[in-house]
Amino acid sequence: GNQKATPAGNSQGKKSQHAEEAVFYTNCRAAYLTVFKSSLENIKSKEQLSLVLQQAGRNPSQKTINKYWTSQTTSLNFDDFCAILRKEKPATKEELLEAFGKIDTDKAGYILHDELCKILTTRGDKMTWEEVTSITKQADFNCSGKLDYKKFCELYVSSSEQCRRAARDRLDSDPRPRQRRFGNQSSSEGILTPPEAEPSPRLSSRAEHKLLQGDSRAPSRPSSAQSSKASTSTTVTVGASRSTKLIIEPDTMKEWQSAQSRGCFYLEEDGEIISHKYRLHLAQRSALCITIQPFHLPQARGKSCRWLSVDTALFILKENETQENLQLVSFTELQNKEVFGWRGELGAGVYWLLPFTTGCRLRKGKTQITGEAKLVWRDGDGELALTEEFRAALLDVFETIDLDGNGLLSLEEYNFFELRTSGEKCDQEAWAVCKENFEMKKNELTRQGFLDLNLMEANDQNGDPWDLWVTLLSLGYNKALEMTEACPFVIDICAERCKPRIKAISLEAGGSQLSRAVCSSVVDKGEAKALDGSGNIFIYTHRSGSRISSVIENKSENKVIIHVNNEQSKNCLNNRGLTVFAVEVAPKSMMVSQHVMALNEQEEWIYSCVHSLV
Repeated sequence: GNQKATPAGNSQGKKSQHAEEAVFYTNCRAAYLTVFKSSLENIKSKEQLSLVLQQAGRNPSQKTINKYWTSQTTSLNFDDFCAILRKEKPATKEELLEAFGKIDTDKAGYILHDELCKILTTRGDKMTWEEVTSITKQADFNCSGKLDYKKFCELYVSSSEQCRRAARDRLDSDPRPRQRRFGNQSSSEGILTPPEAEPSPRLSSRAEHKLLQGDSRAPSRPSSAQSSKASTSTTVTVGASRSTKLIIEPDTMKEWQSAQSRGCFYLEEDGEIISHKYRLHLAQRSALCITIQPFHLPQARGKSCRWLSVDTALFILKENETQENLQLVSFTELQNKEVFGWRGELGAGVYWLLPFTTGCRLRKGKTQITGEAKLVWRDGDGELALTEEFRAALLDVFETIDLDGNGLLSLEEYNFFELRTSGEKCDQEAWAVCKENFEMKKNELTRQGFLDLNLMEANDQNGDPWDLWVTLLSLGYNKALEMTEACPFVIDICAERCKPRIKAISLEAGGSQLSRAVCSSVVDKGEAKALDGSGNIFIYTHRSGSRISSVIENKSENKVIIHVNNEQSKNCLNNRGLTVFAVEVAPKSMMVSQHVMALNEQEEWIYSCVHSLV
């Protein structure tokens, strides 16, 4: 059982993985070239994104489209498309049957149309009545007011495969696209493994945060590092974490004016990280101190709080003529334990504060849950009540979404909660109804009102906790009521000459602005090394507090593939979760190679990385 894998076994495994990658990449190209003349063309609209995903055998909902086409998105390239396909796996017949089976509790093989319509239009990613009706009207699985969901699943899966097969047939019949894989490069011979697409800044970020000025790319497990033409190595040794402090807030700040806002990083199902974004207004030029740190939730004290070890940062960008034209000012580079901060002087005007985490510690895990926590119970009179454990979790949720920390939820704060949990907003009319039924002060919801609101939801479902779990899971809780896929944080701002004003504007992925900021900070502050034998490829490495980041800059006219090898690193973890991978970098562009942190901060760790040109 403890025998090491043989070289032959490793070779076979790599060949199998390479074959799978090749099939995946071919399917991506086939679908893309069904809609576009070239893989160098960009997706310019939501409609094009939906169409090209359908050609790849996916059936994206509007919520899925909105996840990848945010308010900041202007276009997506072919590599972005590959990244989406990696995340949005086509549903299998078994998964569909299992989902329908949870509704069909009698195991009859049918679901009443009325019951199906109620579920699909009120729960989860809600469909419209017309969309549901278009399903139930299909003669192939319409059985006297009932849906034969087994036939429906078979048709769904076969239709998806037909789309993919038709796209591949069109690709095979046209030899021209075969030379387009690497853009301006004339041939892809000698490259055994196609690049594994990861999110671009416009989709993103799983905290890889790449800067694109064109296309960029992505990790895969390369067959060998020996095919490299040029390389460079970087080694950084970091001692064990000590209790020495780096003072961020000087004593003179006691007389300064301050502002505070809370927020949260949320881990999406596909591994992407979203967070609140903020606008800061300064009435006049002033010295400032800005800090960000994980937020200590009162109900969680004494428990295991994984989010407290999550690294945080804040990028400060100056707003110029338009929101799209933001200029990086600085970022929180000073560190005092879990607090990251920045001190400096800013002129009067409007600034954007973009929270960031590398994703090294906020990531999908495989923690085994022994049992599901109970959310509600019935008292002696048969009345529903919230369990103490659930009440404690809800009070922590309240603290997280109470962005200004005044102990009350404004409509604006509550709507961030609604957007995260249901994808919808509460309007003034609905808020007035809340005011009539739940405790409020100054037109803001109290803690008790928030608890009562959730109790009402449980009563509406006659004690069924399904909707309550949907809410909790979307907020980063697992079935044991532990927050494992979110990291609440708090931002503090102190200004010497004016009252700073901070306001949460949105809750979404970092986008291209944050990606550029991350890359620029590493390039500006980091050590630059050219790949030996190549004067156009540079690797920038920068240590900021407890993390190390590296950025690849490609100044050449062609795309390049860079092999990244961390096998000599000790006591490290990175945001990609891979020791060896490869990235494809577009011409004239930069992208993050990786972020690295200590696995155990109480011990010495060594970052030793070799970047090679394949």
